[in-house]
Amino acid sequence: MKKNVIKEKSFAFAVRIVNASKFLTTEKKEFVMSKQLLRSGTAVGALYREAEQAESKADFIHKMAIAQKECNETLYWLELLSATDFLEKEAFESLHINATELMKLITSIIKSTKLRINN
Repeated sequence: MKKNVIKEKSFAFAVRIVNASKFLTTEKKEFVMSKQLLRSGTAVGALYREAEQAESKADFIHKMAIAQKECNETLYWLELLSATDFLEKEAFESLHINATELMKLITSIIKSTKLRINN
């Protein structure tokens, strides 16, 4: 069976986000930003799963574009949590790299799907 990189990476990222959220709420007693991070960070993979069952190529692109927005929002919350000293530098950098990689994958998928539609 063909390996689905985005599916695997978005799920692994969601697991890391859940664990980061648990850390932020239990160790740092931070509840507002961590909830936002949890919501947007886990939405990326959920939206990809939804896109897998899209009714059309346009629907697929639309769902992936929403996943892209959620990924961008996740980057914002990570940056804010880092800037306010809720996330250690190493944890921030690792999660930021993962989120950026997902963003690039999603962007590439959207672009290649649009190219296929237009050709």
